[in-house]
Amino acid sequence: MSPTRFASEHRWIYIGAIVILLALAVIGVVRWENLRTTNAATEKANQLADAAVDAGYPRPDVDTIVRTLGTDGGIVCEDPGAALRTALWKTNVSNGAAFVGQRPVIGDSRALRAEAKILEIYCPEELDDFEDRFNDLETDDTVRQ
Repeated sequence: MSPTRFASEHRWIYIGAIVILLALAVIGVVRWENLRTTNAATEKANQLADAAVDAGYPRPDVDTIVRTLGTDGGIVCEDPGAALRTALWKTNVSNGAAFVGQRPVIGDSRALRAEAKILEIYCPEELDDFEDRFNDLETDDTVRQ
């Protein structure tokens, strides 16, 4: 049997091997990118957990932070100083009543500092706009430990 005839009869083996090698290469690149992203997200989550401990809070679960904020801060970094976010924050800092009984209260300053810390770690370019929006709010240390 000549080499040319062998190669033409078993062409499907060569094509199959090439397809499998290409698929493995693509899978390898995708998994490597995911691992790199996970490492970056874990590093930022550890920074945030350390900041929480420094602020006197118990250390939060790093895996939960990674799933929630990822590498880019998720929804926390999506225009944090926007009017709608400001209104929602002010609504959440109320006496807990609904409809006509709802009244604004003096919010806890640590809640704002916590969000500012998230912005500082995940999206520092948004921090100035956030601080501009919330500097005029009246806050105090209202939550007791």
